[in-house]
Amino acid sequence: MPAALTMQRVRTDVDPFEPFALSQAIALGDWLFVSGQAALDAQGNVIGAGDFVRQAECAFSNLQQVLQAGGASLDDVVKVTLFITDMGHFPEVVELRRRYFRPPYPADSIVEVKALALPDLMFEIEAIAVRGAGAAKATG
Repeated sequence: MPAALTMQRVRTDVDPFEPFALSQAIALGDWLFVSGQAALDAQGNVIGAGDFVRQAECAFSNLQQVLQAGGASLDDVVKVTLFITDMGHFPEVVELRRRYFRPPYPADSIVEVKALALPDLMFEIEAIAVRGAGAAKATG
């Protein structure tokens, strides 16, 4: 692997993932691979138990923070994977995509899962971003 493509750990000031032996994100060149973000505060407590939209908004906020720590933004996201515990929330997911992303929207996979890492979690989002992709999106 060329030296220019050294893997670097990306983390926010408070890293709730630290106890679990995983990185919030990994940067490789201009690419950012962001671990799944859910409705957790800095101490790892669930936000919005039972409220799908509030949890999704919190997860998107956490995603934005990790992207920013890695020198990127939501505009730089090229692919997301969404994990939800009830596909009945699909209409809300579409509205959330429209709120947080802009055309051309990132490639997307959505998966209904039986459970997430903590019993009260209903939504998780992981992302792949390319730093600077948002500038290309704005011009073309």
